[in-house]
Amino acid sequence: MPRDTLTGSRIRERRVMAGLKQAELAKRADISPSYLNLIEHNRRRIGGKLLVDIAHALGVEPASLTEGAETALLATLREAASGSDMAEAEFVRIEEFAGRFPGWAALLADSQRKVETLQRSVEALTDRLTHDPHLAASLHEMLSTVTAIRSAASILAEPGDIEPEWQRRFNRNIYEDSARLADTSRSLAQYLEEADSEASETNAPQDELDAVFQKYGFHLPALETPSASVEAAVDDLGQGLSQAARWLLVRVLRRYRSDAERMPLADCADTTALSGSDPFAFAARFGCDLASAMRRLAHLPDDLLPDPVGLAICDGSGVTTFRKPLAEFPLPRLGAGCALWPLYRALARPMMAHLEVMEQSARAAARHRGIAIAQPTAPARPGQDVLFESHMLIVPEPKRETSEDILQVGLTCRICPHADCAARREPSIMVASAPRRL
Repeated sequence: MPRDTLTGSRIRERRVMAGLKQAELAKRADISPSYLNLIEHNRRRIGGKLLVDIAHALGVEPASLTEGAETALLATLREAASGSDMAEAEFVRIEEFAGRFPGWAALLADSQRKVETLQRSVEALTDRLTHDPHLAASLHEMLSTVTAIRSAASILAEPGDIEPEWQRRFNRNIYEDSARLADTSRSLAQYLEEADSEASETNAPQDELDAVFQKYGFHLPALETPSASVEAAVDDLGQGLSQAARWLLVRVLRRYRSDAERMPLADCADTTALSGSDPFAFAARFGCDLASAMRRLAHLPDDLLPDPVGLAICDGSGVTTFRKPLAEFPLPRLGAGCALWPLYRALARPMMAHLEVMEQSARAAARHRGIAIAQPTAPARPGQDVLFESHMLIVPEPKRETSEDILQVGLTCRICPHADCAARREPSIMVASAPRRL
């Protein structure tokens, strides 16, 4: 329903909130109750002096009756509805719902934001639990110590007498193990408390590289000029990085500079104005391969694109070597993504472009188009296998009626709700587990 036709719904809502009867408000506005009833049911347009009179009678500004619900509120409501099987007739009435019931709409939007925050927390904690070596070692130490304490305590609790010497040994073991458990717990608690600091966020070279690009929004103006120097950029961006992270940074920046030379920023702006985020159009315009076009699109400033795009690059083993996630399409670290992504399928059929419209369960069924291709990392040599690298460009896709098949994907198996997925490699913590067989 158009925004300007919802004024009547807002008048009715304000009247109910003020505790006024329809006849009383009609009298104050000097109109008949029947005419006010038509207005409140959006059957008569309203404006000018009558709108001002009704607003004055309700004690509100006229703009509060004519302006629609805030864009952010409507966007949140649409996101909440997109994850359900809501009928299209109901979906298009979201603005009417927000206009008539602003309190309930705000409550629903707030709940949706909390759900998204919890999802992001689960994703981050799952990712860290999987790949953080210090955390894994600490938890293993704690579990081993608890098991040792339980074993000694169960022996002491058994019926029958135990020789005093053995009793002292078991008590000493419990005491020493308890002290070690307390030390490990304190160390782990301190480590987790420091997890929000910048120093502890990057515990692997790939994490350090990700942090650099996240800081600068994946666009580096210093490498866009004709006289740009990769070495100078590495010295500037690589401050504080480990030696391994600087090695990764050099590789990525050399690629960035090569792509920028072949596809100058001004020409890219013209191409995106005509073709948007289409990597095929970029490849045709600049005579480059599809993977280079994907990388260039991912490093363009956001104001040149209709919507920000994401990018994932993995080597032949499936390990992620570069990641640019989107808010509604996060990417896990170290290649533990969903096996259904075209990123991995492209490795099985290299040199072929794979296109797939995907809905990721982790983000209220947000829809994206994945464009993937696997290409050789170096020219073929006699007697040597060709190594391939896969690129996947992630482009936001409007949620609309389409004849294309929609691929239901996840983020990673551990937090994916699709229990019957044929590609599942481990149980999910997001669905009820099957009963154990005794």
